[in-house]
Amino acid sequence: MKKFILPRRRVLTLAGGAFAAPMLASGVARAVDAWPTKPVKYINLFPAGGPTDVLSRIACQKLTELTGQQFVVENKGGSGGNVGADAIAHSPPDGYTIGLMSVASHAIATTLYAKLPFNADKDFTPVGMLWSLPNLLIVRKSLGPKTVPELIAMAKAKPGKISYASSGSGTTVHLSGALFAAMAKIDILHVPYRGSAPATQDLLADQVDMIFDNIPGSLAQMAGGKVWGLAVTGTEPSPMAPQVPTMASFLPGYEINSWGGICGPAGMPQPIVDKLNALTKQALESDDVKKAYLKNGATPFYKDVAGTIAYRRAEEARFAPIVKAAGARVD
Repeated sequence: MKKFILPRRRVLTLAGGAFAAPMLASGVARAVDAWPTKPVKYINLFPAGGPTDVLSRIACQKLTELTGQQFVVENKGGSGGNVGADAIAHSPPDGYTIGLMSVASHAIATTLYAKLPFNADKDFTPVGMLWSLPNLLIVRKSLGPKTVPELIAMAKAKPGKISYASSGSGTTVHLSGALFAAMAKIDILHVPYRGSAPATQDLLADQVDMIFDNIPGSLAQMAGGKVWGLAVTGTEPSPMAPQVPTMASFLPGYEINSWGGICGPAGMPQPIVDKLNALTKQALESDDVKKAYLKNGATPFYKDVAGTIAYRRAEEARFAPIVKAAGARVD
């Protein structure tokens, strides 16, 4: 039988490949273990200066301190957060581009929009939660009611006459009012605006009757003396306004919170995901982040990776019927 003999060059090539494979794997492992070795870009889905921007920068500053590498916030607003979310989804999954996973983009948008450029469940790597932020119902003082029961009674006596402003259809500001109307069995008029600022201006000018705004903005208006604060939308009173009751105390089961977390594109290495999750836990447990979040009306909201995945899916399912009932779908 004739022996088959490989050429010496081919033998050396195969041998080199056999050695190169574990060396390459070892190099990748070292890169993952060493992460981050350069600045990390964090994409915020909304314009600079808003609540998500402020809270994101607080978290990124602490992550910078913990790792020694800059976590740089880049604002990519547009389409209710969808522009920035799409940018995250189409980034390299190497751990150096991450961003905000928000209630708007990753829980509400999936029902709100008939078409999205991304799949909230498949195109991202959820890393961990960061904060929870309730809204606060304020009404103009000249309207009359000082409590939720009084407001409900007036709305039932005047169906379709009481108006509530929002920062846009499908936002938590809008859906807070829609859920309130559904659970209280009242007919109130939704008036959408392009942001909370113009909506609040019309509230103060007595053009609309009330708004469920993010708690820092609502508290600022309460301090101005022209509005009553009737209820917060979380399940617990806010430390910023402990005197204001929860809506759930009048309508059991009522709950709407804005929330934010960290995600990356699909396919991020699990060791980096786990490391970043541990860093967020460390950040959220630090006294300076706790104080900064509290100052801005937010509560640190840590969850591990599995908990983050489960929470996003549960919130998507919970908001779907609210969005449909509000008639807020965008084709």
